Amino acid sequence: MFISRQLKQQNIAEYLIYMWQVEDLIRAYGCDLERVRENLVARYPAEQQEELAQWYEDLIEMMRREEVMQQGHLQINKNVITWLTDLHLQLLASSKFPYYNAAYYKALPFIVELRAKGANKEEPELETCFDALYGILLLKLQKKEVSDETKKAQEAITTLLSMLSTYYIEDKKGELEL
Repeated sequence: MFISRQLKQQNIAEYLIYMWQVEDLIRAYGCDLERVRENLVARYPAEQQEELAQWYEDLIEMMRREEVMQQGHLQINKNVITWLTDLHLQLLASSKFPYYNAAYYKALPFIVELRAKGANKEEPELETCFDALYGILLLKLQKKEVSDETKKAQEAITTLLSMLSTYYIEDKKGELEL
């Protein structure tokens, strides 16, 4: 939880991917708080365990209420995609951010390809980007090979999301002039 708090303030893209991991970890433990306590919370110092357990309990309850115990994402995480998509569209519409536009157009062929290969065409393009990065993370965690083409896509998408995260923080501080 402490990691999530820090990431949310410093890098919203990493925060979202982290939260997707947390959702999957909770699912891996059957949305069972006792199993989460035994396997995740117990690894932390005693003074942090109660707050962390409460955080997991709240997430598990949200997952139950929102019916995403098997798949899907919590509304709090969907909201992040919505906020980022809104900012993304504003940045693209502004002439003040040519480097962001360039990063987007460099990532666009990969986004189009991912969507053609079966990504949900109804979801925002940014969600496709996050799905791709999360999928690559899972491949790496499983120690599976990542192709050169996938690495190129990862680089372009990571650059785009990194820039967007920086602009997001500036926007939240009131320092971004669109």
